[in-house]
Amino acid sequence: MTVLVGYATAHGSTREIAHRIGSRMRTAGVEVDVRALEAVDEVSGYDAFVVGSAIHDQKWLDEARNFVRRDIAAPGSRPVWLFSVGMPGALRGPWKRLMYKEVPAIEEDLAAPFSARGHRLFSGVIRPGHLSRRGRLMFRLMGCRYGDHRDWGEIDGWAQEIAGTLAHR
Repeated sequence: MTVLVGYATAHGSTREIAHRIGSRMRTAGVEVDVRALEAVDEVSGYDAFVVGSAIHDQKWLDEARNFVRRDIAAPGSRPVWLFSVGMPGALRGPWKRLMYKEVPAIEEDLAAPFSARGHRLFSGVIRPGHLSRRGRLMFRLMGCRYGDHRDWGEIDGWAQEIAGTLAHR
């Protein structure tokens, strides 16, 4: 069984998370191919998919959205898991509640023509240079924090769950 862990990234955080997922799945005995979605030419050789994208304005990046809709639109019996990388870990106070509304908004925009086995929203890395001048102002006014907000334990656990599910197929 070969699993594609595909990703679309804006600043590299999603790529690093995808590689970590792939590494944990390999450790569990799963054959994994980790690659940028723009480098995926053919999907017929994969038995399962773990696909992720950076989030901008509660939407996946175009290349990831197109990949899900076009290339794995009819996965048949092949399982698919999705992950999104945004900034819920940077939010504070009343803004923290917004993160619970983000996953449904992402899924609605993605409009995947199949049911994914799971979808996780992970926090990524947010630096001042990732935002426009206006974005930096809003970020600060909201009391958000810059930094690396990735929870590697959560990411590792999810990868191990997927590997366990695939081992039982």
